Amino acid sequence: MAIWQNKFARRQEKLGAESKTSARDSQPSVDEQLSRLEDDIRRLKVEFDIYFNGGTKRPPYDTKGRVETLIKRLGDERSFTFAQRYLYNTMVARYTAFRDLWRRTIQGREEGRTTHVPARHSVATVEVAPTDNQSASFICADARTEVPAVKNLYDALIAAKRECGEPIDVISFPQFHRLVVAKTESLKENFGCERVRYSIAVENGQVSFKAKAEK
Repeated sequence: MAIWQNKFARRQEKLGAESKTSARDSQPSVDEQLSRLEDDIRRLKVEFDIYFNGGTKRPPYDTKGRVETLIKRLGDERSFTFAQRYLYNTMVARYTAFRDLWRRTIQGREEGRTTHVPARHSVATVEVAPTDNQSASFICADARTEVPAVKNLYDALIAAKRECGEPIDVISFPQFHRLVVAKTESLKENFGCERVRYSIAVENGQVSFKAKAEK
């Protein structure tokens, strides 16, 4: 009997379609997934701190696996806005810095070289503020060594220019990195500051890129 003649089959088909629609509707939004990733990275850092301080016997590899799964899932996302992409790249760079620190500390312990987490680890400070005039800022202390964060800033600038229809092939990343290094050193010397804030904003359909001494 054809499916359109079978009431039971039609009912099952309808229920299946409703189930798929419900599943799609229940998927968390991109902003919700980004917020979860930020929370999970923060939680993972706390759990590693507890492990390195002797509070647990086993590294938090389960939490680490969840974080990396979410990073991979979001990495395939194609609907990011400029601010969302910048925030994602920033969190991935921060996680990568932490992951490398944890790996080196564990390796050092295994080799008998270290028994504690280094007291200070430089991770670039980044602030992202998606508003009607999309913006993002990056606070840089040493642009020479904070290459992943500078790359994220460059990617955000290119993404903003692309959205606004501005040329994106006017400057390569190596050129941009040298520019940021020179500008950072110049502002630190001229204003006696330790850090420099770089900001990208999209206002009235145009991209602005600014640097400011940060006290």
